[in-house]
Amino acid sequence: MDFEPYRGELLAFCYRMLGSFHEAEDVVQETLLRAWKARDRYDPARASVRTWLYRIATNACLTALEGRGRRPLPSGLGAPSDDPEAPLAPALDVPWMEPFPDARFDVQARADLRLAWVAAVQVVPARQRAVLVLRDVLEFTAAEVAEQLGTTVAAVNSTL
Repeated sequence: MDFEPYRGELLAFCYRMLGSFHEAEDVVQETLLRAWKARDRYDPARASVRTWLYRIATNACLTALEGRGRRPLPSGLGAPSDDPEAPLAPALDVPWMEPFPDARFDVQARADLRLAWVAAVQVVPARQRAVLVLRDVLEFTAAEVAEQLGTTVAAVNSTL
């Protein structure tokens, strides 16, 4: 079973979910490793390889997101200062959003990988983010998304 043709689209999906290109690469590696280890349990009657890989990737992303708090965005890094004349002190420990490298996709295919879109979707809770990306960006059916997330079609539509 060859998973390599799906690597690029899984990387884009994980980037949309995590907001970090480097974290997305790690999660894609984890996804492909999990898929390889479970390849003998894959049932083509239940789902396509693509849907199965997205289910694994979604779970890996949700697990990665559970381990960290909300990512701060440049516009919401802290409370307003009492002294407007005070010099700005950068917080060097803040994990910033990372743009997706231009060399990975052509410009037309990158429309939904724009940093502003990825930054905006980061404020949405992780499961809701997964539903949004899987349904509206990747155009999976509500039934496919429900199966991937282990929920119902009604819950997917309500979350969306």
